[in-house]
Amino acid sequence: MRSVEGERGPALRGRLRDSGQVTVEFLGMLPAIIVTLVVLWQLVLVGYTFTLAGNAADEAVRAATAAERGARQGACEEAGRDKLPGAWEGGAGVDCGTAGGFVTADVEIRVPILFPGTVSFPFDVRGHAGAVEEETD
Repeated sequence: MRSVEGERGPALRGRLRDSGQVTVEFLGMLPAIIVTLVVLWQLVLVGYTFTLAGNAADEAVRAATAAERGARQGACEEAGRDKLPGAWEGGAGVDCGTAGGFVTADVEIRVPILFPGTVSFPFDVRGHAGAVEEETD
């Protein structure tokens, strides 16, 4: 018959040899985890920039349709930039036009790289909106 201590001995020795295995595997996977998180964060920033561009275009065209013809471009630009957070406002371009009874607004915003307000990608996200021109008396 075997003693209870004899049965624990080899199991305990095997467990001691594997005690750092989880730490080593985690450290090996850590770069992949960090890269995945960075890529996901960047995708969130791209999506948020698309949302901001669309909202800014909607606000700009709404303000442009309510403004007088001579003040339309100024009202459009002001309303388009008004709702943008400071980090996105600097690289934003707002342009309004009128043709065929429609008012359109185009907004272009630079996509930041990892941290808004620092470096941006060399491409712009575009938002476009249109509305029927209001008649003012």
